[in-house]
Amino acid sequence: MASQIKQTIAIMPQIIKHIDKISREKQRDVLFLEFNPKPTPKDIWGDNQGRYCFEQDPIRKQILEHLTQMGISWECCASFANENAIDSYDGRVYVDLPIDKNCPRYQALVDYLEYPDGNMRFETVRFYALPLEVAMKNVHHDEPEFWDKWAENF
Repeated sequence: MASQIKQTIAIMPQIIKHIDKISREKQRDVLFLEFNPKPTPKDIWGDNQGRYCFEQDPIRKQILEHLTQMGISWECCASFANENAIDSYDGRVYVDLPIDKNCPRYQALVDYLEYPDGNMRFETVRFYALPLEVAMKNVHHDEPEFWDKWAENF
């Protein structure tokens, strides 16, 4: 029964916030990770015939486990909200750390993800910072029932 419940939870739809919404809620610049595998490693492409299967990406799993071990909270997030498109979830995650070079956990994360010259250690991973100023371009999305009204006209 418990394994049945776990399986059901794993496939249930979830509401995933856009990264710009998270930035506006935090009222600060935010960090996120994007996973961009190339089509060569067959073990991460699953049965989706060329579509990335983030659940099977060993690098993504490794990084998320590392975040957890470091005590860094993370959550699934969607890309920057766009009123002209709907995207499915692609494995992107928000990393709940302030961008602060004096913060040991932030610096440890940067050191884990990047070489000293700023290049990424993991070829298929991108590490981004979204400035609050950019996220505020979508502040109108926070108005009550914005997305409900939007969906009526989509």
